[in-house]
Amino acid sequence: MLRTALGTLRVRWVSFLGTVVALVLAVAQLTALGVVLMAAAEPPARPPHRFAHAPAVVLPADPRWDSAQHDLGVRSPAAARGLSPRLVRDVSATGAAVVDRAFYAQLASGGGAKKQVGHPWPVAEFGGYALRDGRAPRAADEIVVAAGRARAGETVTVLTAAAGPGRYTVVGTVAPVGWEDAVFFSAAEAERLSPRVDALVALGPVERVRAVVPSDAEVLTGADRHRADADAANDREALDNTLTLLPVMAAVAGTTAVFVVASTFAFAVVQRRREIALLRTVGATGRQVRRMVRAEALLVGSLASALGGVSGLLGTRPLTGLLVGMDIAPPWFVVEISARRGVLAPLGAAVLTGLLVALCGAVAAARRASRVRPVEALREGTAEDTAVTPGRAVLGVVGLVGGVGTVCWIGLAAPRTVLSPTAYVVSLLVPVVAVAALAPLLVGPVVRVLMWPLRRLRGPAALVVRQSALTSRRRTAATAAPVLLTVGLALSLLTATDSLGAARDAGFRAGVGAPYAVVPEVGTPGFSPRVAERVARVAGVRVAAPVPTTVYFPDGDGRLEENDGLAVDPEALRRSTRLKVVHGSLDDLDERSMAVADRWGMRVGDRVRTRLADGRRVTLRVAATYAALPGEDVAYLPERFAGTGLSARDGLVRRASLSLAPGTDRPAALARVRAALAGSGARLTTRDGLVAAESAQARRLTETRQRSTAVIVVLFCFVAILNTLLMATADRRRDLAVLGLTGATPRQVLHFFVAEALLVTAVGVALALLAAGVNLLGLGAALHQLFGTAPVVVPWAAVGAVTAASALLAVLGTVVPVASALRRRAA
Repeated sequence: MLRTALGTLRVRWVSFLGTVVALVLAVAQLTALGVVLMAAAEPPARPPHRFAHAPAVVLPADPRWDSAQHDLGVRSPAAARGLSPRLVRDVSATGAAVVDRAFYAQLASGGGAKKQVGHPWPVAEFGGYALRDGRAPRAADEIVVAAGRARAGETVTVLTAAAGPGRYTVVGTVAPVGWEDAVFFSAAEAERLSPRVDALVALGPVERVRAVVPSDAEVLTGADRHRADADAANDREALDNTLTLLPVMAAVAGTTAVFVVASTFAFAVVQRRREIALLRTVGATGRQVRRMVRAEALLVGSLASALGGVSGLLGTRPLTGLLVGMDIAPPWFVVEISARRGVLAPLGAAVLTGLLVALCGAVAAARRASRVRPVEALREGTAEDTAVTPGRAVLGVVGLVGGVGTVCWIGLAAPRTVLSPTAYVVSLLVPVVAVAALAPLLVGPVVRVLMWPLRRLRGPAALVVRQSALTSRRRTAATAAPVLLTVGLALSLLTATDSLGAARDAGFRAGVGAPYAVVPEVGTPGFSPRVAERVARVAGVRVAAPVPTTVYFPDGDGRLEENDGLAVDPEALRRSTRLKVVHGSLDDLDERSMAVADRWGMRVGDRVRTRLADGRRVTLRVAATYAALPGEDVAYLPERFAGTGLSARDGLVRRASLSLAPGTDRPAALARVRAALAGSGARLTTRDGLVAAESAQARRLTETRQRSTAVIVVLFCFVAILNTLLMATADRRRDLAVLGLTGATPRQVLHFFVAEALLVTAVGVALALLAAGVNLLGLGAALHQLFGTAPVVVPWAAVGAVTAASALLAVLGTVVPVASALRRRAA
């Protein structure tokens, strides 16, 4: 039967071309996503920058701290405390040692693309810095900056967390580097601005240095010195985003590709049922028919999978460029194609998946065709099968029940699932794929409903189109399935993204109680608490300026659990924030108490032994618990702990709420506030402006994940639409002949096929609305539980554009083969 299969492929190559194209695209995208994912999981070692010329670097160390499990910028307890004075003395006794301090320092004229950071001048040489002009800073008001940022002799304003805006004289410049934008201070001034010792360059013998370094610190040499670079944390965050996004894209795109390829191959076999029936007539057994179809699937799958694997390897570079362009992967991230496990494993998995999909798609149809009895062969060859295989029906029913169950579970029992793109995006696939599997059963009722308004049209066109779709339900379902997947997934993904963003905005707006806010200028990560104090001195102005910090609570197993905290004045908190208090009251907050999220499991009145970021241990009473979403749960601490923000993070205020006392002259007070903020790196905005800024920052990554996934899926489905329509129409020579014999002109024939393509598109859109409706009901229920009144926002413009493109491709996939056939008949 292998020879028969080869002969069939040579003669019927057009029928298999669509399957080959679909399979090549599926394997290519799985290969590219897999290779890039493996490269992100095992990134290449990067050379050290900050201490490239240092023989050894001593850093604080915590063996139990995994930076990948924490937000960017959060320090471990050891790093927050810094190196102890005793350790500095011990290392200095082994030879010369240079102290490094890294802290927020930015020119008020604006920051560039790189993070601006302050350092003491003595460590500059170990990063390869050399004076281009001028001299080293010696006085407290002298600095050295990168060339191009300012000129020697110029007086500039430098923003810092500890001291706020300060005036400094530029006494020298250095050549710019690619990993940071440094501002160098004298050693004494750097110590005033940041007392913590972040690192220590040890110039003595490495063995002696290691001997005096205790377990809460480590000595880095060679390539390990890159771990002391600030951009190492940025690289980790960028790769974390890549590692989060790619599995979601691979799961959604892979599931879509598998379904499309399996459906396309099964449809190609169904188109050849006449030939299979004739083989049964001349004596071929059912086993031989199955072997022939499996051999065809193996040949087609092998060829297409190999081409897809090669195409996928070639597509890794464009995919990597896309990730870098969307700011998901760092600019240095590249994928090297070589014979290594990180390339061969995903390539082999994608090729094997392509083979299995081709075989599975062909086996089910072959089993049905092989069951035709020889005496029924000729009748089977002239009548199209419109039934649904039991396996597909069971799969569709189970999928639909599972999809509805998942939607109900998310909407009623686990609404927080919609906040996790990794889990929620995959769940959106289930109802869409289930409805696609049941499409042959649903085509009849949907076609009748869609054609019902046209039943009174004069002429036979509407009737012929309707009966053609109803008579060939399997063909109609196969050609409508890509439209269903395209519109259904686009509608579900984009609506989920927009609705979740709108709900978050509404929840954030409801929680802001002050009419004004002070926010950082563009390019500035925050502003100093000294700036907030300056604004608070304006008559009639009330300011709440929480400082982000970190607190550690005992978890019951003798270990400390890290949590985010905000140090803020209790009165200002009550005035500016509308927390959903569950137990207790914010009125009970004082200098010895705190408010925590109810999901932390603490009760009002509990006295919790708390460790602060600077190492202090205090006991705080729980005065209130409040309802908070994941990622928004923090401990509200007394304002006296604001100084711990310098140890935990950078000590900056991310935003401050501002209100006016009754009777205050609003225009005059706001004018004085703007004057107080001049040159501070902060600006005054309204509550709506604050919500818009926070929304843009919070929604960027989520929208990037879901929209990029939607784009990949929709593009693949667009190709599937065109591909399937070309296959289906190219095989309808008999229909063209029958229409010609009944007297239809070529123009009427073309109009008939266009009308049928539009009907198929409408069927796919109707089924997509049905499947997406199930998803949106669960989404609406989940958002209502999480945010209260939260309407489902449907991006009709984007969905309409996807639907119009689907219809255009369907018409194009129909017109091209029909016009070609009509031209051949005319010739």
